Amino acid sequence: MRRRAFTAGGLAALAGPTLAAPAVAQAWPSKPLRMVIPYPPGGPSDVSTRIVMDRAAQSLGQPVVFDNKGGASGMIGAEFVKNQPVDNHTFLTTTTAMVCITRHLQAIPFDPDKDFVPVSRMCTSWGVFAIHPSVPARSVAEFVAYAKANPGKVNFGSAGLATITHLFGEMLQLEAGIRMTHVPYRGSAPATNALLAGEIQAQFDQTCLPHIKAGKLVGLAMLGEVRHPDFPDIPTLREQGYGKEDGESWFGILAPTGTSPDVVARLDKAISEAVGSPETIEKLHKGGCRVTYLDPAAFRSRIDTETAMFGKIIKAGDIKVQ
Repeated sequence: MRRRAFTAGGLAALAGPTLAAPAVAQAWPSKPLRMVIPYPPGGPSDVSTRIVMDRAAQSLGQPVVFDNKGGASGMIGAEFVKNQPVDNHTFLTTTTAMVCITRHLQAIPFDPDKDFVPVSRMCTSWGVFAIHPSVPARSVAEFVAYAKANPGKVNFGSAGLATITHLFGEMLQLEAGIRMTHVPYRGSAPATNALLAGEIQAQFDQTCLPHIKAGKLVGLAMLGEVRHPDFPDIPTLREQGYGKEDGESWFGILAPTGTSPDVVARLDKAISEAVGSPETIEKLHKGGCRVTYLDPAAFRSRIDTETAMFGKIIKAGDIKVQ
């Protein structure tokens, strides 16, 4: 009897941790989720996060509190989350630039690989390679030929130095063997206005899409894996022999390192269901994004791949933040 009691007790002790392991997930979420968005309200990262997480909240049974902590290219919000006690209810919106690009340009107050774990990639911004109608090119091949014949004379604008809209131009220069002159602006809209005025000849940004539709700009290529459903006649860059690198402007969710794996799995499942909803897909489309969901493992792989790729482009282009 004593041996039997000991054995049962021993088994219970061994089983204890196993039985307790799912307890966090079963009780989660026990309060509203806090979603820190490290950019100002109204931008694509803010809008896409709210669309997806509002939908995910319906299946999680708790509301989501959105906390915009913009500034320093996302660094302020990321550092804030990093320094919070891990509570399994605080998460961070992330972007391509925040985890794959900025680390190559300046010291940042967190380690994207050690301080956070990927939860899900939600969606990707539509991007387009657009030119002013005065440029004598109606395909990427014709543009490359024109740029080669006029080295340094073709100006392309961006939302700012070392932004992804700048690096798209650098990517094309490296692949096509052309030399353009980069003109950074303080945001995408001013760059697009300059393109409309003919002050620059090219831009790589979704802000050009309405002007292509209006016939004021010429769209040469979509920057991504698929054609835009509203612009089916504009082929992708890859279809035209370029864009072999997979850099895109995407938005995703991170959790602080130490967050329960069960919680990460539960939130990932809720996000995957949310982005599969026709209503969410339509809202994201109207907001300028397409669903490009990745689970934690695939998201981790994409971050690693694009971090290495953008590092190579920044080094080759000798790009520095002044």
